[in-house]
Amino acid sequence: MADKRTISARREFYYRVHYLVNAYPRLYMPLVRYRHRFLVDRVVDRDTDLVIEAFGRSGTTFANIAFLSVQRRRVCTVHHTHAAAQVLTAVKMKIPTLVIVRHPEACALSHMVRHQISARPALVAWLRFHERLLSCENSIVFCSFDELTRNFTPVIQRLNQRFGTHFDVWQHTKKNEAEIFEQIQARNRGRFRDDAVVERTRAFALPTVEREALKNQLRAQLDAPSLIALRERAQALYRHFGA
Repeated sequence: MADKRTISARREFYYRVHYLVNAYPRLYMPLVRYRHRFLVDRVVDRDTDLVIEAFGRSGTTFANIAFLSVQRRRVCTVHHTHAAAQVLTAVKMKIPTLVIVRHPEACALSHMVRHQISARPALVAWLRFHERLLSCENSIVFCSFDELTRNFTPVIQRLNQRFGTHFDVWQHTKKNEAEIFEQIQARNRGRFRDDAVVERTRAFALPTVEREALKNQLRAQLDAPSLIALRERAQALYRHFGA
């Protein structure tokens, strides 16, 4: 039992530090540039055409694959750091930037399952990510998770209008959506072995029955009275960006 508590404490400490550091460009960007020095789609630079970011578990994979699937010219997207620092850096560099905003409690539950942490650090991290973007919100195109999953087409149109770009527009039809889900499934199969049941349950980039069951088990922890103030702050911020 002591070993499990120690592992849990270490995991939560790492999570807290990670989501603190990745909110500040001067701290985070040198680290991520070194970590991903061999990847062209993780760190914004002058050759980046579009940054697609969000707090983790907000549909970035779907948005990126759908967007790239219709581009008829070479387009370089940067995505999946889930760091406010990346967004702030992109804005400073005047790179077109899309940020997906998902409801804080949905994100918190997903993070609790994915990272095996408690509710408070997940809510704090969600708040910090989005609060850091308030200073430059007029230089970003925001998209709610609901809009992404319901009709992503107008979002790309807004990007073109806001930044004067000429990205090809993905049409959000049932057929096209199914094709993107299949690509995500293929990506998942490539990342996880068939016998890696626990990791696949927690980390798959699509909903699973097992993950939803874990979320239901953790819901009471997120609804604790001690977290009312955090939940209300997060919900107010979500309404702000949604508007």
